[in-house]
Amino acid sequence: MKPVNQLPAAQVTTVFTDIDDTLTTEGKLGAQAYAALQALQDAGLRVIPVTGRPAGWCDHIARMWPVDGIIGENGALYMWHDHASGKLRTRHLLDAPERAGNAARLAQVREQVLREVPGCAVASDQFCRQYDLAIDFCEDVPALERDDVDRIVRIMEQAGMTAKISSIHVNGWFGDYDKLSMARLMMRERYGIDLGDEEQRARCVFAGDSPNDAPMFAYFPLSVGVANVLAFSDRLPHPPHYITHDACGAGFAELAQHLLSDHGHAS
Repeated sequence: MKPVNQLPAAQVTTVFTDIDDTLTTEGKLGAQAYAALQALQDAGLRVIPVTGRPAGWCDHIARMWPVDGIIGENGALYMWHDHASGKLRTRHLLDAPERAGNAARLAQVREQVLREVPGCAVASDQFCRQYDLAIDFCEDVPALERDDVDRIVRIMEQAGMTAKISSIHVNGWFGDYDKLSMARLMMRERYGIDLGDEEQRARCVFAGDSPNDAPMFAYFPLSVGVANVLAFSDRLPHPPHYITHDACGAGFAELAQHLLSDHGHAS
């Protein structure tokens, strides 16, 4: 991984970013990271969080943060605020009957995980999820051992689910979508941009920190890990190409400062 100050930033037009432990620090969105989002958007860059967090959070973020839209639940949907109409718009991957049908299957897996992995818990944000099951292994519970986290993944996969580890949760869902597949769909539908084109892909930066970011790390040549990504170095089949000196929100601010300096907006 190269230092982030070696990233060629002048051609960048879109910034994708994870949220937990990429924008946030110890569970909080600090002023430094939020100001970085605002500065990037003010400079004319497209800013799109890509997160495992639920639809309910995405509603708030799309409305109130300085972003152009948000991809949620690890690629199950995207939202944006339509300023012309004053309305929030949502693009779902599955229709309502399909989501309802998956809910009962998710409930069965949830009960098995809670029974077989002592110490874990259903994530506190589960009530506003529409697609996936989020199991907390260190956000509101004492941190589990890695073997326990892996056991959660195995239970989900044995049930036919896709399972991904973030910095705080194991997220599981029925379907083969991920952060990358929805990023490609959103860019095509909303902006007419084909990320299959190498030149267009080279105009995008992605910042992340954990294993569920691996598809984005692999796909984008300008992928960046904030420094705490090193904690998952043995679990990343595709590490980022660049890395920040600082961790979490300070690392994202470091990336933003570098991007802004090449766009003539550095403070």
